[in-house]
Amino acid sequence: MPYLLLALTALFWSGNLVLGRAMHLVLPPIVMAELRWLLAMILILPFLIPKLIKNKKVIIKHWKILTLLSILSVACFNSFIYIGLTSTTASNATILQSVIPVIILILSATCFREPISAQQWLGVIISLFGVVTLITAGNPISLLSFKFNYGDLFVLVAVFSWAIYSILLRWRPAELDGFTFFGITVILGSIALFPFALIEWQYSEAIIWHNKAITTIVYMAIFPSILAYLFWNKGVAKIGAAKAGLFIHLMPLFGLGLSSLFLDEQIQSFHLVGMLFIFSGLFFAVIYKKGSP
Repeated sequence: MPYLLLALTALFWSGNLVLGRAMHLVLPPIVMAELRWLLAMILILPFLIPKLIKNKKVIIKHWKILTLLSILSVACFNSFIYIGLTSTTASNATILQSVIPVIILILSATCFREPISAQQWLGVIISLFGVVTLITAGNPISLLSFKFNYGDLFVLVAVFSWAIYSILLRWRPAELDGFTFFGITVILGSIALFPFALIEWQYSEAIIWHNKAITTIVYMAIFPSILAYLFWNKGVAKIGAAKAGLFIHLMPLFGLGLSSLFLDEQIQSFHLVGMLFIFSGLFFAVIYKKGSP
C-alpha cells in the first residue's frame, strides 16, 4: 500500500504540471496558483482550526520562519512553475524538477558547509549537463546567443525556490505536527500570493469559467495539494524518507506519458538525453554510495 500511495503522489504532481500547461491560455499563472491554494485552504480549514487554536503560541513565536517557508513553497514554487508552463512544455518541467535533489546538495554544501565528495561533484556536473541539454533543446551553443526557452528558466527558479525551502526546513518548529504545518503554509502562502494574483487578474483577459477551468482548479486543490500531502506522509512513515524520495523520480516518466497522451507533446531525443544526464547525475550525487551493496 505505501508504494501505491507514493506512486499516486508522483502521478498527481505530474498531472498538475500537465494541467498547468493545458490551461495556460485560460487561467493566468499566478491566479491559477492562488485559486488552487485558496480552495485547498477552504477544504482543510474545518479540520485545521482546532489545531491552530491549540498551537497559537508556537505559531506566533515562529511566525517569521513559517512565513518564509510558506512564501518559498506555496507562493514562489507553484507560481514560477505555472509561469514557466506558459512558454515551456510539461515534459521539460517534469524532467527539470528531477534536479531538485542535486540543487539541495549544492546549496547544503555552499551555504552550510556540509561535506560533498568528488563523486557527488561529478554527479552535480553530469546533472547540470542534463539541464543545459533541456533548456537549449539539445543545442548548447544557443546559450552563446541567448536563444533558449525562458519558460525553462522560470521552472529552474521554482526548482531553486523548493531547494531553498527544503534546506530551511531544519528550522521548522518541531512542536507543530505535519498537518498543522502544512495548513499554516497554505494559509500564509495564499495570503502572500493574493495581491499579485489580484494585479494579474486586473490586467489579464477575462477568465471564461467553463467546466474545464473549474475542474482544473478542483483537481489542483484536491489531488496534487491535499491528497498528495497525505499520501506522501503516509508513505514516508511506512518505508522511510530515503526510499520514499526515490518515487519522485517517477515524475518524468508520468510527465512524458501524460504530456504525450493529453497534450500531443512529442518526446524528442533531447528529452531522453537530458533525462539520462540528470538521472545519471542523481545516481552519483544522491543515490549511490561507495561500499553500499
